[in-house]
Amino acid sequence: MSGAAVAEAADSPLAQLLLDWAPRQRWYAHKGASARVLRVERAPLDESGVAQLLALTVASGEGDDVTSTVYQVPLTFRHAPDEALQHALVGQLGAGQLAGGDGSPAWVYDGPHDPTWTRALLTLVAAEEGAGSATFGAHGASADGGLPVPAGHRTKVLSGEQSNTSIVVQADEGATPLIAKVFRVLNAGDNPDVVVQTALAAAGCARVPRPAGWVDGQWTAPDGSLAVGHLAHLTEFLAGSSDAWRVATAAVAEGRDFSAEAAELGRATAEVHSVLAAELPTVAATPERLGALADGLLDRLAWAVAAVPQLAPSADAARGHLDAVRHVAGAPDLQRVHGDYHLGQVLHSAARGWVLLDFEGEPLRPLAERSDPDLALRDVAGMLRSFDYAASTGEGDAAARWSQACRTAFLDGYAAVAGVEARTPGSAAEVLLRALELDKALYEAVYEARNRPDWLPIPLNAVHRLLA
Repeated sequence: MSGAAVAEAADSPLAQLLLDWAPRQRWYAHKGASARVLRVERAPLDESGVAQLLALTVASGEGDDVTSTVYQVPLTFRHAPDEALQHALVGQLGAGQLAGGDGSPAWVYDGPHDPTWTRALLTLVAAEEGAGSATFGAHGASADGGLPVPAGHRTKVLSGEQSNTSIVVQADEGATPLIAKVFRVLNAGDNPDVVVQTALAAAGCARVPRPAGWVDGQWTAPDGSLAVGHLAHLTEFLAGSSDAWRVATAAVAEGRDFSAEAAELGRATAEVHSVLAAELPTVAATPERLGALADGLLDRLAWAVAAVPQLAPSADAARGHLDAVRHVAGAPDLQRVHGDYHLGQVLHSAARGWVLLDFEGEPLRPLAERSDPDLALRDVAGMLRSFDYAASTGEGDAAARWSQACRTAFLDGYAAVAGVEARTPGSAAEVLLRALELDKALYEAVYEARNRPDWLPIPLNAVHRLLA
C-alpha cells in the first residue's frame, strides 16, 4: 500500500474546485446548477503522493427525484506549477487547503495527462500491488498470459472520449503499445469490458485486443455501502489501425462499394458471438423471457411516441412487429453480447482484419443489466443501423443503394459463420431482427429529436422502411 485514504469534506476547497471543473469534462453527466458534492474520497497511488485517485460522489435533483453518481477522478498534486501540464490544470489550492497535506499550496492537474499518474497506474498492474485502504483504494492485476506492462513509456490521452478516458502507452522499442481505459463513472460489479474481452482473448479469439491487466478497487457507494468494481483496463493498442466509421464514410464519399468489407465484418461479428456463447453462460429463450423482451420493446415504443410526435402514425404497425417477438418459435439462446455495437466500436488492422472494441454495453444502462444474456441479433441490429447512418453522409439514391448492399453483405457474412438466416422472410431470426432494429431506430429518433433535430429523418425513414 502506498498510503492511507483521506476523506475530504463535501464543502472543502478541493470539492468546490472539482465541482467547478468537472462540468466542462466530456465524461461528466451532472450538468446543471443543482449538482452538489456528497463525498470526496482520496488515496495516493505512489510513494511521493503526487499521483492520487479520487472518487467524487455528485447528486442532482430534489426529493424523490435525486440522482447520485460516483465519478473516478485521477489527479496529480504538485507544489509548483508545471508548464508542460498547463492544458490539464484543474486549479490551485492555497496553503493548508488540502486535507491530510503538508500545508503547502498545491497545483492540481488532470491525472491521465500527467505521465506520473499513468506510471503509478502501470506499476500497480505490473507489480499487482495495492494503494489506499480497505474502504477506498485500488489493486492492480496482470492478465494471465497477457501482454507485459512496459517500464519505459510515453503517454498520450486520446481526444473525443465520452464516458471514459483512454491513455495510449507507447512502450520502448520492441514492446507492444498499450491503451489504458480509465472508467470515469464507477459502478459496483465486474465491468463487461474487462470480463468479456478477457474471456475472448483467453479462448484465442484474435478479434479483440490482447489484454495486459486491469485495476479494481473499492469505494463508498451513494447509499453509504462499500462498493467493489473495476477502475481501469489495459489492453493492446493497435497502432496504425483505422476506425471502421471513418473507413465506411470514406467509401460513401468516394462512391466506392463496401460490400466485401461489410461481409467480412459480418463474419467477424459471428466469430465473436460464437466464442462468447461457448465461453460464457447462455440461457434458453423461453416463452417467459421472450415475453419479457416483448414487454420491454413495447415500453420503449410508448416512450418514443410520447417523445417524438412524428412517430404516432407508425405506432400501431410498430406495436404489431414488436409484440410478435413473444410468439417466436425456435429463437436462439440468449448469451453475452457486445451491447453497444456500431462502426465506431470496430477497428481495421492490416494484420488482423476487423477487431472489436469496448464491450461495456450502453453506458446509460445499469451495469447489472449490461451483463445479462441477450439476443446476439441485437448486435446485428446495431450494426445495420450504423450502416444506415454512414450512408446518410452521402446523397440520394446512391447512398440508399450503398446502405442496402452493406446490409445484405453483412447479413450474408454473418449467416455463413453463425448459420442464422435473418434474410429469410418469416423466420425466427428475421422477426427478431426486425423488432430489434425497429427498437434501435425508435431510440435513435428520441435521441435525435432531443440533440440533433436535423438528423431526425434518418431514424424516421428507417422506421417507415422497417414497417413497409
